[in-house]
Amino acid sequence: MQKKSFIIRIDRDKLSAIEKWASDEFRSTNGQIEWILDQALRKSGRLRDKRNKTDQNKDEK
Repeated sequence: MQKKSFIIRIDRDKLSAIEKWASDEFRSTNGQIEWILDQALRKSGRLRDKRNKTDQNKDEK
């Protein structure tokens, strides 16, 4: 997976909460933000689950 960098502006209180959450989960702040976005995208149906796609490919064989 190729990653693209970009700048994000976020209010201090939200960033502090994310940093604390990341620390609690033993993740970096960036990793936590990626995880949060991934969960939100999957929940909304806007991101396909790669695991399901892999399972489907195995079933087809």
